[in-house]
Amino acid sequence: MAAGKGKLGINGLGRIGKLTVWHHVGRKYFNELVVNIGREAGAGLSDIAHYLERDSTYGSLQSYLYGFKGKPLIEQLDERNSTMVVDGIKLHLFRSQRNPKDIPWREHGVRLVVDTTGSFLDPTLAPDHPKGSIRGHLEAGADKVVASAPFKIKDKGKPMPEDAVTTVMGINANVYDVRRHKIISNASCTTTCLAHMIKPLLDHFGPKRILSASMATIHAATGSQAVLDRLPKAGATDLRKTRSTSNNIILTSTGAANALKLVIPEMENIRFIAESVRVPITTGSLIILMVNMQEKLAAEPIRRETINGIYRDTALQDSKGYLLYSEEQNVSGDIIGTPRAAAVIEGHETHTRTAEVCIDLNKVPGVEKCLTGPLKEAVIRVPVTQAVIFGWYDNEMGSYVNILGDRVVSVAEQLL
Repeated sequence: MAAGKGKLGINGLGRIGKLTVWHHVGRKYFNELVVNIGREAGAGLSDIAHYLERDSTYGSLQSYLYGFKGKPLIEQLDERNSTMVVDGIKLHLFRSQRNPKDIPWREHGVRLVVDTTGSFLDPTLAPDHPKGSIRGHLEAGADKVVASAPFKIKDKGKPMPEDAVTTVMGINANVYDVRRHKIISNASCTTTCLAHMIKPLLDHFGPKRILSASMATIHAATGSQAVLDRLPKAGATDLRKTRSTSNNIILTSTGAANALKLVIPEMENIRFIAESVRVPITTGSLIILMVNMQEKLAAEPIRRETINGIYRDTALQDSKGYLLYSEEQNVSGDIIGTPRAAAVIEGHETHTRTAEVCIDLNKVPGVEKCLTGPLKEAVIRVPVTQAVIFGWYDNEMGSYVNILGDRVVSVAEQLL
């Protein structure tokens, strides 16, 4: 698909959908964006334009793109044809069909769609599933679909379809096969950050030296949470998601550990725990990564300077800027809008501790007495270093939507 000559379909105009519009209006790879809202909004097209041109987190569209010199960018509103022009890019809106199979992509020449709804994430469902399916976009005329969230297969007994793949730009983007894959998951903001934090360590130390790892993401609030306390829906299991997000710290779950295995297969054999805590801010999240690594005999222990050096060197070699290394004392607001940074390593706060783990071989299952009998002492001491690394990410525009845009454009460039 030639630059500036194609159309991009966007399904959904929530947080990620809206900011995806902003990204591609600024990027200008596509000369037309075809956006499916699936319902009427406000009193008409002018209210949709009002929603598009301003944002409580990132400010106005014109200021985001052009700073204080920015001027209003939305013009030529045509209610009859449901179109507008945003900074020279035509925007065509659909406001009736919610089911992907019914969206008129084919009639409007849309070959590539990014689904930002978060509602259609099971690639095993048939295109005509009564509740809708991501495959419906293909049925409606799209050649490729990029999902802005991890896949969620409801029937755990079903394998991942051969035409579906999960990628993170800068990690495993090259596993995408243009001839085989039709549905691409761009994973999540947390998985994207986590992958860029763990991959440099795997490349340097190797998977066999990493004994275990865990992470906690201190995550900004999302649209799925309640502004004020509300009554849970029938069958709800997580009552905390119905509590007010504006004045609570809320424990929740994350699928980052499972998704990480899809983009970094070496993690399959490393014990990993992932937790999530929601805090009352609009964006700007943090991953605290803890990694336990086995030391080499007669070698210098792994130090803070070792870990920081690995990230510093990786960042210098990262031409895309997906990994940044910082020795400044940042806060979450400093990360908002950082272009394309999947992770900003807070080198100032990296910590390491080395200690000996004592293992009594007599108590290890599978170790025969004949092996431990000749030993003077059946206790072995294994030097292990625990490293704690902090990585910031703008879970909306900066770290996720901009990288999602890179994935979408890379797929468009390879369309046959």
